Amino acid sequence: MTPTVVCAPDSFKHALSARRAAAAMAAGVREAWPDAVTVELPLSDGGEGFTDALAGALQARLIPVPLVDALGRDAVGRIAVAGELAIIEVASAVGLEAVADEERAIWDADTRGVGQLMAAALDAGATDLLVGLGGSATNDGGAGMLASLGVRFLDAQGAEVPTTPRGLARVERVDVSGLDPRLGDVRVRAACDVDTPLTGPRGASAVFGPQKGATPHDVPQLDAVLARLAETCGYEDRAAWAGAGAAGGLGFALLAFLGATLAPGIALVADLLDLDAHVAGATVVLTGEGAVDAQTLAGKAPAGVVAAARRHHVPVIIFGGRVEPEAEALLADGAVEALVAVSPEGQPLAEVLAAAEPNLRSAVASYLSQRGDAA
Repeated sequence: MTPTVVCAPDSFKHALSARRAAAAMAAGVREAWPDAVTVELPLSDGGEGFTDALAGALQARLIPVPLVDALGRDAVGRIAVAGELAIIEVASAVGLEAVADEERAIWDADTRGVGQLMAAALDAGATDLLVGLGGSATNDGGAGMLASLGVRFLDAQGAEVPTTPRGLARVERVDVSGLDPRLGDVRVRAACDVDTPLTGPRGASAVFGPQKGATPHDVPQLDAVLARLAETCGYEDRAAWAGAGAAGGLGFALLAFLGATLAPGIALVADLLDLDAHVAGATVVLTGEGAVDAQTLAGKAPAGVVAAARRHHVPVIIFGGRVEPEAEALLADGAVEALVAVSPEGQPLAEVLAAAEPNLRSAVASYLSQRGDAA
């Protein structure tokens, strides 16, 4: 019987997009099992690569969008549109990866670029917006996004303030009268893999602020800015909602102002791509990401793959740029057949990143060859 292998990885951060990773896996499969049918199904949990992962599978058209990045610099982002559905990736507009370590300035960053992507989606006729949260360089509670969609943030004198945390420290009033009316007829869904609230010890500033350039002194001040924003908007209760702190508080703005629903990113993506149907008829499923550790199955893309494979009693093999010792816990219930490290032990990081594609292809081919009979 001809084996069918589903190749459904997330991106390998800093090295491979999910699409390239899926293609490399498929090449490795064909090397080991020449007669196999391969299904390439690149995935994302909502972070970097979200648009690319979905665009091909949905046969969506990619539309370039002029915008400003997290620091207000001119840039170009993209949305993917398939019928009335638009896919919007926060990281592609205000991503942390686009800001060098020495340039990270959390007090002066905002999400205006995300609002520009959303406006472009509305211009393209979309009525269903799927927003991938994650990987942002911002901590503005989504104020920048809202400003791009017509909301005004005002100080005590009625003058508009910048939508960066520095500017929002002076906000006294929020005027929503100019919010784009088209949003009233739009469904907004946000894909994320965190359940952090907006503020507090588990909030956006405390948990994610440091990686965006916040010092220990900055964190409580940034937290106070977000608390002030929520109070000024009249949405203090929604600041405590799970996911409100995603993407520097962008989740809060989507929930409070746009009536969005938040769900685990991999669950939304798996549903859109009909992951269960692909897995149901497979001989084996391959998935993976850059680092495989004890958190891999806690909402990351491989979690959705393993869950689907478990439902259909199909073995899963997880490949990782590196595999941490604690990841062995993933083998406990038998759903995961093996954890395979892609990079040769001791290989310098620069070489690991440069050779990620051939290393992944080789790792897949080697494992399947040793596995033997596809059945």
